[in-house]
Amino acid sequence: MNIFRFFGDMTHLFSVIVLLLKIYATKSCSGISLKTHELYALVFVTRYLDLFTDFISLYNTIMKLVFISSSVAIVWCMRKHPLVRRTYDKDLDTFRHYILVAVSFVLALLFHDRFTIKEVFWAFSIYLEAVAILPQLVLLQRSGNVDNLTGQYVFFLGAYRGFYILNWIYRYFTESHYFRWIPWMAGLVQTALYADFFYYYFLSWKNNAKLQLPA
Repeated sequence: MNIFRFFGDMTHLFSVIVLLLKIYATKSCSGISLKTHELYALVFVTRYLDLFTDFISLYNTIMKLVFISSSVAIVWCMRKHPLVRRTYDKDLDTFRHYILVAVSFVLALLFHDRFTIKEVFWAFSIYLEAVAILPQLVLLQRSGNVDNLTGQYVFFLGAYRGFYILNWIYRYFTESHYFRWIPWMAGLVQTALYADFFYYYFLSWKNNAKLQLPA
């Protein structure tokens, strides 16, 4: 644990809180991609299989449970809540996310630290998380206008990955033999996917204008 990882965890947690607040307060999931959150639910369930075998710390366990339960809760709301599900932009959320799942699984079978069930699923979750935001970004581009809470949610989700990159850099220079190329490469891909969003987010903040993404 270091300050960069802590801030990464907190911005990730804050992004989830912002999204849950939007859904709860407005009874709407307009502008939110169900497919992205189905991917995130799959990411956390497969990554945290060690909940049943390893105990690292109370903080670590709580954060894992929070991310699993919140991602499942968001998917449930968008699929089952009688009011929220009516606002789902199904016609805009058409990204074929099953392709991302298939490609990530093939990569996990080919590139992993050790060929065990837990390690393969861990690698799968890393690859999948790198691209899980794609359906959300595509939906926002198709809709054009982005409401404030949705924009804040995506911003903090991207900022979390930025802090984790700083965490990896810090650990590389302060810990001997620290080298984990799988999350490093996936993290760089994930950050690159946010670049366009961050550019327009900065412009909207600079000009004090509503966030709009090019179609």
